Amino acid sequence: MTTHKNIYIALAAAQAEMGPVVKGAVNPHFRSKYADLADVMQVALPALNKHGIAAWHSTVPTDGGTIMRTTLSHGESDTHINCDVPLIVAKNDMQGMKSATTYAKRIGVESLTGIAPEDDDGNAAAKAAPKDKPEPKREQRQKQEPSGPPQEAIDTAKTSLSGADSLGQLKAIWSDLPKQVQIVPDVIQSKDARKAELQAEAEHDKAVNNADLADELPY
Repeated sequence: MTTHKNIYIALAAAQAEMGPVVKGAVNPHFRSKYADLADVMQVALPALNKHGIAAWHSTVPTDGGTIMRTTLSHGESDTHINCDVPLIVAKNDMQGMKSATTYAKRIGVESLTGIAPEDDDGNAAAKAAPKDKPEPKREQRQKQEPSGPPQEAIDTAKTSLSGADSLGQLKAIWSDLPKQVQIVPDVIQSKDARKAELQAEAEHDKAVNNADLADELPY
């Protein structure tokens, strides 16, 4: 057995020899395999022991409840590292306690050794990752997307705007149009065109009135 100065050096050497964790247990609820405590210890313990590291567990009462303490001890250097995991007992009986301690032990060993099984909690199959929804086809998008206003409404709006007798009436007609009609380019063009015509007519009438007024002034 190789000698090491402390637990950290010994653990680093042990980690280099730890292979992958094989999922040997089966979750009957989800019909999936996962790595249980025995699978984790089967990988971790031989490498730890080879380099003089003992692994052990103990329950420790605290003010916040009982914890499961996992300890790695390097006897040669008398150095140790711990990992405390709270015991969360779902059912208050020995079966519930056994399940909680087993999970806590596995979590402790995985945390201290760096072993990381792909299925860390044994229940990854409980909820599959959501799949991205495929991009709908063009025909489907057209059906899903809200359609614009009917052509009849567009034509009526254009006719009303084009027939406005004054800028005030044009403004009133425009205000009464639905929003979805107001954003139609042809309707906007009709409104702008009639507005320009009415403004030109107003300027012309103003010029004529000014000329008539000038003719009435005494010389």
